[in-house]
Amino acid sequence: MGHETHVEVRTQAQFEYDREHAKAHMRKQVVNFAIMIFLTFIAFAAVLADFAPTFIIPIILLLAGVQVVLQLYAFMHLEDRTTHMVGVIEFFIWSAAFIAFTFFLAFTTIIWWG
Repeated sequence: MGHETHVEVRTQAQFEYDREHAKAHMRKQVVNFAIMIFLTFIAFAAVLADFAPTFIIPIILLLAGVQVVLQLYAFMHLEDRTTHMVGVIEFFIWSAAFIAFTFFLAFTTIIWWG
């Protein structure tokens, strides 16, 4: 019952590649976070500017939808194509988005015409 530890030996080139990849990934994370903060600021500014609710509600929903997509791809690491399950995950995400949009459209239609 030995406890063997696997030691991975990397060359200097592999180390430099991994370091640059991590730096690029971190930069992308920070940019996505800044974009989401900016979108949130736009939503608050629209509400504080006292625009009509018929303008504010679609804008906030649009900004929320953009943020959901950014969060799924950036913070759930869906932009990384390292796993074979990414296609299945994307299928379920976009199927759920389509179903949610259909329900939203149906309920909006019922409320406006009802």
